[in-house]
Amino acid sequence: MSIEIKMPALSPTMEEGTLAKWLVKEGDTVKSGDIMAEIETDKATMEFEAVDEGVIARILIAEGSDNVKVGTVIAILAEEGEDAASVQAPTKSETPAPAKPMPTDPTDPNKTGSEAKPFDRTVEQAEDHGKPALSDDSGSRTGNGRAIASPLARRIAAQKGLDLSSLTGSGPNGRIVKADVEAAKPGTAPAKAASAPATQPAAEALAAAAAPAPAPKPAAVPDIPHEATKLSNMRKTIARRLTESKQQVPHIYLTVDVRLDALLKLRGELNASLASRGVKLSVNDMLVKALGVSLMAVPKCNVMFTPDQLISFQRADISVAVSTPSGLITPIVTGADTRSLSSISTAVKDLAARARDNKLKPEEFQGGTASISNMGMFGIKQFEAVINPPQGMILAIGAGEKRPYVIDDQLAVATVMSATGSFDHRAIDGADGAELMKMFKELVENPLGMLA
Repeated sequence: MSIEIKMPALSPTMEEGTLAKWLVKEGDTVKSGDIMAEIETDKATMEFEAVDEGVIARILIAEGSDNVKVGTVIAILAEEGEDAASVQAPTKSETPAPAKPMPTDPTDPNKTGSEAKPFDRTVEQAEDHGKPALSDDSGSRTGNGRAIASPLARRIAAQKGLDLSSLTGSGPNGRIVKADVEAAKPGTAPAKAASAPATQPAAEALAAAAAPAPAPKPAAVPDIPHEATKLSNMRKTIARRLTESKQQVPHIYLTVDVRLDALLKLRGELNASLASRGVKLSVNDMLVKALGVSLMAVPKCNVMFTPDQLISFQRADISVAVSTPSGLITPIVTGADTRSLSSISTAVKDLAARARDNKLKPEEFQGGTASISNMGMFGIKQFEAVINPPQGMILAIGAGEKRPYVIDDQLAVATVMSATGSFDHRAIDGADGAELMKMFKELVENPLGMLA
C-alpha cells in the first residue's frame, strides 16, 4: 500500500513552509534516514529525512512552492513490491473527514462549539495542494470553463485586478500558481456577469457581511529603476514579530556608560593563556557572560510575561543577535551564567557559523531568557534594540571609544561604551531594570567578579 509523505512540522510553531528543493525524483528508491528534501522554515533551511522505505511514485508539490501547510501531502511513496506507475495521487474524496469537534458543554456531549461554523478554508487549501489540477484541452481550465488556480493565486489575482482566464499556468496540468500571477501585469478586473441577480439570498448576504476585510493594497512602486526581491520566510517572520513587539510590548529604555579598560586588560591576559588551545575571546563573549551573571543576580529581570502568569527562569540563556544574508537570527548560549568564557566563545563561533549557513536546529534559536545585540563593530555609539518576544529584555551594546572620564576624582581618558537595556515594562519595573544595568556595569568594570 502506498504511503503519503506529508509536509512535516520542523519546529513547534511551524504552520507552513517552503519546499525549497527536492533531493530525490520520481522513481528513486529511498530508505529510512535518506535526505529527501530541503524545507525552508521561518528561521532556517532544514533537511527532511525519509522514515519509510520504498520508491518515490509521485511528487505532488514542486520545489520552490511557498506556503505549503503542515500536513499537506507532498509526495507518494510506493512500498516494496508495489507498482509505482500504478500509484495515483489522492483525490479530495479520499481525504479523511475532519474529526468531530470536542463537546464544549461537558453536561451535553452532543453540543459542540462548531455546529454552525463554516468550513475551514485552510483545510480546503491543504487538500488542494495534495492533488493534481483537473484540466481539459485548454490546459488551465476545467470542463466548466473555470480557470484552474491555487487559492493563493486567486487571492493575489483579485488584489491585482487580473482575469485568471487570460493567464497560462505553469503548475501541474496547467494550474495557475502564485508565480504566474505575480509575473503578470495588472490589467482590468474580470467583468461582472450581466445576468447576476439584483439581490442575494439572505444566507449569502450574511456570509458576505461576515467576510474579513480585504488585505491592504501594497504601496505603489515609484517609476524608478529598481530590483524587487522576494521576501524569504525568515524576513516575513522578522517583520511580523518585531511589528508585534513594538505594538504590543511597552518598552522602557535604560542606558549606562561602562568603562572597558579593566575588561580589555583581562581579555588580553586570558587570550595569551588560551592561545595554545586555539581559543580567542572576543569582547562580546565576555559581555554575554556579564549579562548572564547579572540576570541571575537580579532575577526579577530574568522573566517572561504571559497574559496570566509571570515566568521566572532559573537559568540565564542568552540569545546572541547574528546577522545572516537572510536576516537576523538569535542563536542561544545556554547557561551563560555558569559557563566558562572559553566555552561561551567556542559556542558563539559555532552557532554563528551555522546560523549563516541556515544549519541551526530549532532548539538552538527558539527560547532564551534575554538577548544581546552588539553593533560596536560598526562604530555605532548607542542604539535601542527591539525586544525579542516573549523575552523580557534585550541589551544593546555600542562601540567602545576613547572618552573623557572621571577616575578617582580626576579627569582622564578611558575606553567607554554605552549599553542600553530595553525592558518589557509589563513584567519588569524601571527600578529592577536599573538594578540590572548597575550590576552589568559593575561586572564589566570589575570583570574578575563574573569569574568568581
